[in-house]
Amino acid sequence: MSKFFIAVVMLAAGAGGGHWYATQQSNEAVATVAEGKSGERKVLFWRNPMNPAITSPVPAKDNMGMDYIPVYADEGKPKEREVLFWRNPMNPAITSPVPAKDNMGMDYLPVYADGGSNNDEPAGTVKIDPVTVQNIGVRTARAEQRSLARQLNALGQVDFNEERLARLHPKASGWIERLMVDETGVRVSKGTILLALYSPDLVAAQREYLIALENWESVRNSSAGRMKKSTKSLLRSSRERLELFDVPAHQIKELEQSRKIKKQLHIHSPFAGRIMHIGAREGQYITAKDELYLIADLSRIWVNVDIYEDDLPWMKIGDRAEMRVRAVPGRTFHGKITFIHPVMQQKSRTVRVRLEFDNPDLLLKPGMFANVVLHTDEQPNAVVVPSEAIVRSGSHEQLFVVREPGKFEPRQVTLGVSAGGFTQILEGLEAGEEVVTSSQFLIDSESKLREATAKMMAVMAAPAEIDMSDMEMDEIDMSDMEMDEIDMSDMEMDEESTP
Repeated sequence: MSKFFIAVVMLAAGAGGGHWYATQQSNEAVATVAEGKSGERKVLFWRNPMNPAITSPVPAKDNMGMDYIPVYADEGKPKEREVLFWRNPMNPAITSPVPAKDNMGMDYLPVYADGGSNNDEPAGTVKIDPVTVQNIGVRTARAEQRSLARQLNALGQVDFNEERLARLHPKASGWIERLMVDETGVRVSKGTILLALYSPDLVAAQREYLIALENWESVRNSSAGRMKKSTKSLLRSSRERLELFDVPAHQIKELEQSRKIKKQLHIHSPFAGRIMHIGAREGQYITAKDELYLIADLSRIWVNVDIYEDDLPWMKIGDRAEMRVRAVPGRTFHGKITFIHPVMQQKSRTVRVRLEFDNPDLLLKPGMFANVVLHTDEQPNAVVVPSEAIVRSGSHEQLFVVREPGKFEPRQVTLGVSAGGFTQILEGLEAGEEVVTSSQFLIDSESKLREATAKMMAVMAAPAEIDMSDMEMDEIDMSDMEMDEIDMSDMEMDEESTP
């Protein structure tokens, strides 16, 4: 039995040794093949394809039978550059001597001996693989040139255009015998007959004109030049008196033809507009101080807005304005600033600004409130980007410019005015460059980590030795040093110098 047992043990040992020898030969063959496929590339180790944290010094397979992936000496770093170590992209305190991935599957970032970044790239440049760019939702837009203006929002009130407003008063006292237009809001044209007036002064003026006309006709063919001259002058002055009483030309012509005095004389509208107020009725005695009609042309109206003194430097006459009113939903009216009042209101500390708008459909009515947007300080051909692309950090603003797919460069910029969701870039960006408009704060965090690491590596690379040759001995303060703190065991005493 003992001989049989010994034989079994020896057979098992031989089989195990054969298996180890075969496995070793297989691993060496795989390593040789891998090295042959990659030319002269040197394999550092093999990495588990499903868990990068698990590595092997020789080729192997995982539990699922998948081959480990070889990691070469020149992988993960640019050629001719020395990699000091690899850094966790989310936590720079975690490092690895070999390439690895974090828990989120992001590759560790190489830290180079020359400062941690490419020499031709600005500090803080971030490079992200396309899958991660898509996962974090990075969107971009191109800078463009367009007209941009500062926007000021204000509350306005629609008012009459005083340049298109008429208050009609009679030139002579009398009685209103007939009122042709007796309703407010009625539209009238220029020359429309408004009322018929009986006035003794107008009757007397007609009589004087007829007498002067008869005298002129009697001496027109006379040889007495002086008499003809005075008669013609009297006729001219009597006609001018009728015109000063606002007697229309057609009634003067009728008077000349009929030679009969008219009891009623008409008063006409001076221009086209709407009757806003009627100040007299039929049979009423009126004088020059009575306002008969208030006529307004509403085809062009004014809008008054109050602007705070801090916003006054941005405005000037001619700036564009947009207006919306609740009575006309969905429509925007376009106008401009026509006047800035020279006096400030003491209580509200505001200045009234007048806007002018076309109103051909008469949709805007005096007394309405309106929401007004003033486009001031207009900048033509400004380089603009979407406002959400701006990253404001501390005392400066920056953008992330796309240098190539997956590579983002932080760039400080100087901002101008903002309006309509766009911001003007005065310095730091050219039209046509592509900038990041979303998820830029995640990229900004990674950029700051890279920049901080680069500065840390620069400090670590600086010489730490203290040059004692330039230090005077009297600069070393040893007053606080106890004698028992000095280790004399390593100090050799010169016996010959000892007394």
